[in-house]
Amino acid sequence: MQKVLLSWSSGKDSAWTLHVLRQNKEVEVVGLLTTVNTHFNRVAMHGTRKTLLEAQATAARLPLWEVPLPWPCSNEVYERAMATACQSAVASGITAIAFGDLFLEDVRHYREDRLRGTGLTPLFPLWGRDTRVLIAEMINGGLRARIVCVDPSKLAADFAGRDLDRDLVASLPPSVDPCGENGEFHTVAYEGPMFYEPIPIESGECVTRDGFVYADAIPRTNAPAVA
Repeated sequence: MQKVLLSWSSGKDSAWTLHVLRQNKEVEVVGLLTTVNTHFNRVAMHGTRKTLLEAQATAARLPLWEVPLPWPCSNEVYERAMATACQSAVASGITAIAFGDLFLEDVRHYREDRLRGTGLTPLFPLWGRDTRVLIAEMINGGLRARIVCVDPSKLAADFAGRDLDRDLVASLPPSVDPCGENGEFHTVAYEGPMFYEPIPIESGECVTRDGFVYADAIPRTNAPAVA
């Protein structure tokens, strides 16, 4: 069985990738590989709190492979940190890294180039899926996610903080990919078949930073235990 690390953004695509991989008896997902902005203590880009990231890993029953990044972070520093993580993965007997990318060719080529010669094979389980069909499959399959980051140049800022459900998808402008693959929005997953229990969350403040609108999602640590 091939041991696989999953590139984990904390969002719906990586969460659904975990679900898909777990149905493949030829692979074993052994960890979630995540870049964390050490200045804000949050997942890079998505802005997910580290406490919520840790709750996801617990709910998925998988260890976190955390890659700490400074802020600001140059591409050179990022690539050096990822190279170190890849070396550790190979030393641990891992042979592949899976990504939740859907159709952006330049992103896929970048990942393939960076992994070439490392001993790690890039996997793209969701690649080429029709995103309208895919988002319906996610929602119908029980995935629950909240929009935590919006690019206001591509989507109205008031979408931040809303749950990604059928009504929201139906209300997206035609120019917006229903999975947000062009960077229109990012999500955090808090329930679904990839988790052994849901993660109770509540809404925090909404802020604008570096041209993006972030809606904070906070894990409810005082929630009643799930039976």
